[in-house]
Amino acid sequence: MGIDWVLGVGLFATAIVAALVGIMVLAAMQGRAAAPINGIFSDSKSGTVFLFDGDTLIDASPSGRALLSTSAIRGGPMTRLMAYLQPHFPELEKRIIGLSGAGLVTLASQDDTRAPLVVHAELRGGITRITLADPKTDKSAPGADLITQRAIAEELDQMRTIAAQAPMMIWRELADGDVVWANAAYILHVTEKYLPDQDICWPLPRLFERTASAQGAVGQRQRIEDAKGAFHWFDLISQAEGDGRLVFALPIDAAVQAESSLREFMQTLTKTFAHLPIGLAIFDRQRNLQLFNPALLDLTGLAPDFLSMRPSLSGVLDAMRDKKMIPEPKDYRSWRKMMTEMEKAAASGLYEETWSLPSGQTYRVIGRPHPNGALALMFEDISTEMSRTRRYRADLELGQSVIDEIPDAIAVFSQSGQLVLSNLAYSDLWNHDPAATLAESNIATLCKYWSSLTAPTTVWAEVENFATSVGNRDTWNAEARLADGRLVSCRFAPIAGGATLASFRPITQLEGAVPRFFTARVSQSA
Repeated sequence: MGIDWVLGVGLFATAIVAALVGIMVLAAMQGRAAAPINGIFSDSKSGTVFLFDGDTLIDASPSGRALLSTSAIRGGPMTRLMAYLQPHFPELEKRIIGLSGAGLVTLASQDDTRAPLVVHAELRGGITRITLADPKTDKSAPGADLITQRAIAEELDQMRTIAAQAPMMIWRELADGDVVWANAAYILHVTEKYLPDQDICWPLPRLFERTASAQGAVGQRQRIEDAKGAFHWFDLISQAEGDGRLVFALPIDAAVQAESSLREFMQTLTKTFAHLPIGLAIFDRQRNLQLFNPALLDLTGLAPDFLSMRPSLSGVLDAMRDKKMIPEPKDYRSWRKMMTEMEKAAASGLYEETWSLPSGQTYRVIGRPHPNGALALMFEDISTEMSRTRRYRADLELGQSVIDEIPDAIAVFSQSGQLVLSNLAYSDLWNHDPAATLAESNIATLCKYWSSLTAPTTVWAEVENFATSVGNRDTWNAEARLADGRLVSCRFAPIAGGATLASFRPITQLEGAVPRFFTARVSQSA
């Protein structure tokens, strides 16, 4: 019994020891499997090497991966590598394309400022191997990453060159406002203004007020005076950097001058609009009022406060309708339709109408499109002009009525021989309506027409010469016989402006009792 118990305890202990050993072996195997695999270039002594399958990067040495990570160029690994190597090896890309025939390419850089680089490119089994080496360095030195250091140094030189040659002023200032770094443009301004004959000391003098750069807002505008007394404007843009700020001063002299010219132009334009007798209202694309002049207030009677609130076009027209400054239609619906059509016509540049208002005033309203969908309406009071036109038309109608009552046939020709006036007796005598044939109512045409209605005579040829002659002319009389046998007494006289008056009067039988043996020209003075 005791032996069996001892044997059982021994077997149990053996099982426990075997289990512990198995666990330790398994842990060791898992640890070895989890060890990171750095690829075929895990050894730091391998140098700067890249393996490509076409443009696809298969593997690279640690220094090669570090070199690719420093590139700011977007694209694949081959694109970034070529962007770095192309300035040093201009023919590298072409030679790599030709590796299928050459098999191996070795190139040395042509840099004058730094030690040369050597690049080896070879094609084996469809895999391209590119190796970078510096002939002056020990490639077997552990931890050497001189190619990456060289790339970083070159990028640093480029950044320094860019900052030094930048046309704008760039500087770095601490929290207390001290300028601890500046580019060449800033230093040049400092030496021209403050230190023309002195050595530069740090921190540099400030060119701009500290409050402007310390606020950090974009687009702060300040000006400085140069050594000649001229002012120059700059926009200050600052960015927080550690315990200080990096500030950029963008020159904006051209922008300030353009804004000043625009402001002066707008002031001139505003003064011009203010003195215009024509009411002007400009609406934007959304048909909200953006600009108006004082004449619009006088012509429409609208309140300045109302117009300053930038009402819509329909709101302005409604307010004008309330003040009876718009022709009132029979119903509101037709009025709204009329306003909609007016807006469409004005937007296409075709609207121009005359409004006869209930007050007796007459407005000419013109709509014109403006850029970006804007709309301009112009209101002009033409009441005086319309009154003058109506009065002139009434005078013409009165004068026409007067000469229509004269029994003699009258025709008036302008200096150029065009018929400008006639009466009813003329139309009845010659059966001629000047309004129907206005284009043919000239002295030459009418002389031929009169000649066709009368017996042969030389009177009409003399009339044509008389009406078109220039200089002093005398009134003269003549007679002509119509085709129906009636005798017509003719009188031709010069009037003001070089015009000619022709009057015709049929001779009655009583007047015809006196024998008349000729129809030739008889001078009134004779």
